[in-house]
Amino acid sequence: MLSLRATVPAMVLFAMAGNVLAQQGAGVLAPPGEVTVSDVPNDGGDQLLVCFEPSPDDERVNSYTVYRRMQGEGDDAWRPVRVLFPGQGTSFVDGRDPDYSVRPGQIYEYRVTALSESGEATGPVYVAEEAADGEWFNTNKVRILIGCAVFLGLIFFFFSKAQSGDKLYLRPIPGIEAIDEAIGRATEMGKPILYIPGLSTISDVATIASLTILGRVAKKVAEYQTPIMVPNRNPIVYTVAEESVKQAYLEAGRPDSYDPDSVFFLTQSQFAFVAGVNGIMAREKPATNFYLGMFWAESLILAETGSLSGAIQIAGTDAVTQLPFFITTCDYTLIGEELYAASAYLGREPKQLGAIKGQDYFKALVMLIIFGTLVLGILDVLANTDLVAWLDHLVTSPAAG
Repeated sequence: MLSLRATVPAMVLFAMAGNVLAQQGAGVLAPPGEVTVSDVPNDGGDQLLVCFEPSPDDERVNSYTVYRRMQGEGDDAWRPVRVLFPGQGTSFVDGRDPDYSVRPGQIYEYRVTALSESGEATGPVYVAEEAADGEWFNTNKVRILIGCAVFLGLIFFFFSKAQSGDKLYLRPIPGIEAIDEAIGRATEMGKPILYIPGLSTISDVATIASLTILGRVAKKVAEYQTPIMVPNRNPIVYTVAEESVKQAYLEAGRPDSYDPDSVFFLTQSQFAFVAGVNGIMAREKPATNFYLGMFWAESLILAETGSLSGAIQIAGTDAVTQLPFFITTCDYTLIGEELYAASAYLGREPKQLGAIKGQDYFKALVMLIIFGTLVLGILDVLANTDLVAWLDHLVTSPAAG
């Protein structure tokens, strides 16, 4: 009978022999096959489509690692650009990862390594057949080009109609029509007007729209000789607002009536600014308050204080979360794009009117297309036709080439 000391080495030798036999049965892992590289169409010249043939022992492969280097570089320049696992295929677009960008016009070399439990095998080096090259126009976006052409065509068409003297109808917006009434009320009462151009920066579209409206309001104020107060939170907005009001007084023919202290800077702190404006409302008792621009959590505090003071309040913002507060506490509220259209309503300039009419007609066209598609979809269900599929083919076929 063998002792335990003699049995243990025999078991170790038996296990080692079993591993060797298993590896011999599995065989050496075959390397991946040929790599083909082609340029990706409709790109900016920074992407390549890389495809490679999998290893003949693909069922044993755990992952493929694709390496890349520029042509002519040494062996130490190989960089792994993609790892593909089973089920992810054997092709990918190189250059989408910003850490491994592709240079336009540069020829690259690729090789692929297959990794399995028994080891790894690296295929030969393949030189890319093509270099990345950008195209001037993305043919997949022909429909966008057509839509932009129709949109610009409508705008320029209404430009010409407005400049030729045609009266373009714009649907009445109560908040805009009430501006003249609010200014007149302040003039009759002999009280000032408070105008807040939002709390955002000059880069905000709502702020730019508000400053445009401020120029129209200030011109009307200058004609009526009504005092105006324009507190600002942002220094750059303050500078632009000051110039807008000064220019409005100049256009109204009353540059001497402009008060340099009517436009002023309070503070950049959000709620400190609100406290300062509330103090102005309590002391000066303005007859009309304008809140036009971008607002945040302070909107309800401002509007509620102004409502308690008895002033007419006109608000406008594209901040969806603040609209309910303005609608509740203000007399008139410009919702969303009505804020952007207010300057055209007030100034009646041909270019602005043409832009608004062009946008309205383009929206009507889009709504008509949506409605038509809905009708075709209902007919498809009722009559068992393929009208929607036919329309989809008709629309997408120009972009297929």
